[in-house]
Amino acid sequence: MEFSFVTFFLIMVAMAVADVCWTLYFIDVDERRAHAAAFWSAMIILVTAFTVTNYVENKIYIAAAFLGAYLGTYGTIEWKKKMEAKSKPELID
Repeated sequence: MEFSFVTFFLIMVAMAVADVCWTLYFIDVDERRAHAAAFWSAMIILVTAFTVTNYVENKIYIAAAFLGAYLGTYGTIEWKKKMEAKSKPELID
């Protein structure tokens, strides 16, 4: 395998950006912001995707991972919000 400083640098930068995305993702998940958390989840896939493109010959799988990350995160947070709303006792006037 050939070593490239440019590739090394780009991967390092991408992983730094991915950590920013992870941090924002966890903040949005904690605050139950489904669309924002789903966006960061999808961005994590996009930012880190090029690091695995050497192993993935068909890049359409990256789009599938992007959509799956978004839908999985959005669906999970919406489900959790509904479960929390059901478990809260209603106020009696």
